[in-house]
Amino acid sequence: MIFDKDTAKKTAELLLQINAIKLQPNEPFTWASGWQSPIYCDNRIVLSFPVIRNYIREQMAKHIENQYGKPDVIAGVATGAIGIGMLVAEYMGLPFVYVRPEPKKHGRQNQIEGFIQKGQNVVVVEDLISTGKSSLNAVKALRETEVNVKGMVAIFSYGFAVASNNFDTEEVTLHTLSNYENLLEQALDTNYITEKEQDILALWNANPSEWNAN
Repeated sequence: MIFDKDTAKKTAELLLQINAIKLQPNEPFTWASGWQSPIYCDNRIVLSFPVIRNYIREQMAKHIENQYGKPDVIAGVATGAIGIGMLVAEYMGLPFVYVRPEPKKHGRQNQIEGFIQKGQNVVVVEDLISTGKSSLNAVKALRETEVNVKGMVAIFSYGFAVASNNFDTEEVTLHTLSNYENLLEQALDTNYITEKEQDILALWNANPSEWNAN
């Protein structure tokens, strides 16, 4: 779920402005999964634009504190959310850790990098939610250290039903600054897309694995 409508529309506007999100319903991208997709999202681009990254970190920090209270630690999901997670932690004056997809094969074989203690309250920061699988893998690793994962915040979500089901199954609360529905509204309002293209984009979101541009 989004934190609020104004933040959702503003975040979508900024991501489109810097091409962190690209919409190409007539020239789709191919994801690593093999899916044909009319949208491509790379929120790491936010880090290259100081005014926009400051907006994102401040909105995340404000909504984290309003929703969860001030946690003991902010955890970023590697690698995409390390940068924004650290910015949020710095803004809130909190410790920061990040979670690898799997333990390292050498050294101390850490999966969680940084200092964290049993019983601490943690909010997880993510840049993008698709199916939620990698994000929830990070939550699992944190829970195995016996910390209290209060919830997760992300910049953007595609809004797939499978992600919602996965988060419900793992009993993890997810809030995002923006999502696919608000992105399409903002893109249409600013004439970034036409109504016909909005229909194509909505069809993809309803069944992404089977969709194709033809």
